[in-house]
Amino acid sequence: MQSIYAFVQSENTDLGKEEKFLSSSMENMYNLYLTLLALLVEVQKMAEEQSSLSQKKYLATKEEKNPKRKFIENAVLQKLVNDTVLPEKLKNRNVSWELDEEYVKIIYKAIIESDLYKNYMQTDAQSFKDDRNLMLDLYQQVIAPNEKLYEYIEDKKLTWVDDLPLVNTLLMKMIKKLKPEAPDDYFHPSLFKDEDDKLFASLLFKKTILNNEKIQQAIEGKTPNWDTDRIAELDSILLKMAICEFLKFPSIPVKVTINEYLEIAKEYSTPKSSIFINGILDKLVKEYQANNSLNKSGRGLM
Repeated sequence: MQSIYAFVQSENTDLGKEEKFLSSSMENMYNLYLTLLALLVEVQKMAEEQSSLSQKKYLATKEEKNPKRKFIENAVLQKLVNDTVLPEKLKNRNVSWELDEEYVKIIYKAIIESDLYKNYMQTDAQSFKDDRNLMLDLYQQVIAPNEKLYEYIEDKKLTWVDDLPLVNTLLMKMIKKLKPEAPDDYFHPSLFKDEDDKLFASLLFKKTILNNEKIQQAIEGKTPNWDTDRIAELDSILLKMAICEFLKFPSIPVKVTINEYLEIAKEYSTPKSSIFINGILDKLVKEYQANNSLNKSGRGLM
């Protein structure tokens, strides 16, 4: 959607250049995931450093001389700290918190000041389940909503703000399903399910643009109360992408397409856009079904 919007707005004729940016932005989503994994590692290291510093104080208290290591030894954090795959991936993708340590400090401070952390540290008992639940709660309630972290992500990469909800959801899902016997590469799922998954975005982008005139004709006449040039640019793009899926992607069920674009419209367009888009798509589906032009097969028939 964003790539098509950028292509249209710039009146660009270099389809390959925008397609390259689309591919790059998808790869950068994985960099965001690695960045957030690395943040948890840096938080654990900071906790370790602070513990060592407190022990070296000249007038250290009894608690400072023998600090609790419960958070430092948290099973989820230890799994990440001892992850042999992560350092190589961070190096290869040039992902590091080295120059942004102030943000690590902000997150660490927010964690140790939270009631979640304080309640966790009050007991000596430590179980894998408790450790996992703490990290889930901390991530959901302390880390993910942190405004300073959001600002950092927003400044770091243009496309990351839109990727953040999906990446946060993935990371929490990985923590929630983590087991003590998880393999070394557990935190490193593939960005794409398979090659077809990777190819889909590129094909949708190209086919929507290359079939623009035909799709535009399909929209005309379905908006009796609207001139086509009065339709919001974003709504127009979402309509064209949905129609492209109807006509050019036989394996995608109609209901899946409609639901997907209604959700995107709610997120990115005007409050009434989803109702407007739903009305037009519903008319088109009935028309396509009447003249047998949907051409759905396999899973697309569902």
